[in-house]
Amino acid sequence: MKHTIVMTGASRGIGRVAAENILRRSPDTHLLVVARGSSGAQLVAELGAGGHTVSHVSADLASLATVRSAADEIRDRLERGDVPPLRGFVGNAGIQYVNALTEAPDGFEATFAVNVLANHLFVRLLQDQFAAPARIVITASDTHFGDFKHNMGMVPGPAWKSPDVLVRTGAFPRPDTQAAGRTAYSTSKLAAIYLVHEYARRLPAGIDAVAYNPGFVPGTGLTRDAGPVSRFAMRRVMPALALTPFATGRGVAGRCLADVVLGTTEAPTGSYVDRGRVDRSSQESYDPRREGELWEAAERFTSAYAAGAAPASRN
Repeated sequence: MKHTIVMTGASRGIGRVAAENILRRSPDTHLLVVARGSSGAQLVAELGAGGHTVSHVSADLASLATVRSAADEIRDRLERGDVPPLRGFVGNAGIQYVNALTEAPDGFEATFAVNVLANHLFVRLLQDQFAAPARIVITASDTHFGDFKHNMGMVPGPAWKSPDVLVRTGAFPRPDTQAAGRTAYSTSKLAAIYLVHEYARRLPAGIDAVAYNPGFVPGTGLTRDAGPVSRFAMRRVMPALALTPFATGRGVAGRCLADVVLGTTEAPTGSYVDRGRVDRSSQESYDPRREGELWEAAERFTSAYAAGAAPASRN
């Protein structure tokens, strides 16, 4: 049956590989990509080659105002019947900044805005448009473990604070440093898992939510805002690690993401999928008090943009 999957972060890296896999393996899919500015039309042309059905909406994920506009446009297309029923949302886009001082247009810290709030706003605004069975997949990261085993010490572990602190710039010590920027990243990925657990509790039956961990994937655009030395290392040196157990190649990570989106990897709602299998996330990531606190805060932070969003009850 023809259906629509909305996807962010499909233009490069594992998202691009996943998008190509989804279209090739699921010919009934209408892939609706969210992209910035004019890049969306080019992405549609490239992904649509060979007869695949692809369209786009424009949004800057750092700006919740444009996320709201994009979600409204998607809703309008669905309600008019311009695209088939909505069966999936893939929140794959993510960013890591070189500090914890970058402010998004709406005044929020940019890492938290892109990696947490943009996904939450999409989920809430599209919630009543999903046709069951549907699946929400949010790309997480094993940096949320904060140990050497999972990222070889390259990214500091999360430093959880009240969401009212995390949503503002300067939440971490020495906020002007790359270490603070990386801490903001790992903390945002912990937050993403917390919200997946809340979606599993609150969203209607038939809408599953899953967190996906691609592992350490060198050579993506994640660190595109880093300095020249870091960018060179990530693009030219680190890809060699994909040949070792410490990292995952883009091809493998993208195919695994497509498996989760398409349901090839079976995962009950609330699951954490580590590449190709359901696994446990960190011990810290199972905290109902933090999860509920973050849900309430995310609702508050996005309330100005989410008027009319469908209510969700906690089971």
